[in-house]
Amino acid sequence: MSGRAKIPVPANRRAAKNFISFENLNANNLKNLAVKIPLEVLTIITGVSGSGKSTLIDEIVYPRLIKDAETLKKFGVSTIIKIDQDPIGRSPRSNVVTYTKIFDRIRNLFAETQGSKIRGYNSSRFSFNVKGGRCETCSGNGVLKIPMNFLPDVYVTCDVCKGARFNAETLEVKYKGKNIAEVLSMTVDEALEFFGNVPGIARMLQVLQDIGLGYIELGQPANTLSGGESQRVKLAAQLARPITQLKNIYIMDEPTTGLHFDDVKKLIGVVQRLVERGDSVIIIEHNLDVIKSADYIIDLGPDGGDRGGELVAFGTPEQVAQVENSYTGQALKNILERGV
Repeated sequence: MSGRAKIPVPANRRAAKNFISFENLNANNLKNLAVKIPLEVLTIITGVSGSGKSTLIDEIVYPRLIKDAETLKKFGVSTIIKIDQDPIGRSPRSNVVTYTKIFDRIRNLFAETQGSKIRGYNSSRFSFNVKGGRCETCSGNGVLKIPMNFLPDVYVTCDVCKGARFNAETLEVKYKGKNIAEVLSMTVDEALEFFGNVPGIARMLQVLQDIGLGYIELGQPANTLSGGESQRVKLAAQLARPITQLKNIYIMDEPTTGLHFDDVKKLIGVVQRLVERGDSVIIIEHNLDVIKSADYIIDLGPDGGDRGGELVAFGTPEQVAQVENSYTGQALKNILERGV
């Protein structure tokens, strides 16, 4: 009735090959808790607010996994990565292409043009982080910072480069008719078409588009991205990494907060792709569209505060749905029976 596309219940659940056990857990409201975290599947930690989810993952599981990194290698796990909504950078100098390393490849393309070879420019000429090609009035930021004493600093467009970040000589060099500043002003969607025949760049841009960030400009300052956008950029960078024999464990805390339904759908798709690579993903979540997509659920409760901190249910969504005193299970039962 809402007109939105449904996120289907997965036809199959992945079976865990190995489990990491945590026993005798007592912290905040956790009561001698014992849980097993499966590997190479999508695990969702559920429960009402205050049931102990964040205590379990942020204060116990994550620190112990980091501490026991060497032990995890026997399971083929190389790195524990927490993907949060913190900014990918805090200054106008950082942006999507610098974070994902796309900018290195773009600068190399400009350095290989005839215009660069005639002028003797190398790839560093097209970096706004070093002297030479950048605008020195704004030090390559494109904006000037005005301190406001007790108020947040204000940024205004540089009156010399007009926000282009580079000096006039650098902007004379063009690749396929565009200078470096014009490329940075392209959206991901536009850049994907522009660099479609450059595999090293197009692959990363395709991932950014797949995750719902096609509208973001390549040079958009990191400090203007929302928490959800920053988180998805981090996910895209992980998804684009080469596949190796050693796998990662990713931990996320309510990644759907503030996201539109379509963005939730794309986020689930990206998370599933990470698991399909052989990685493990652990997510604290309330969103039922995410929960029903899990391979394995660890449900805490039964309530919050002093009446929480216990293991109420665990297993596949279908198994948790059979637990009568689980709020998550009863919500899932309704969804699974309707098949939506």
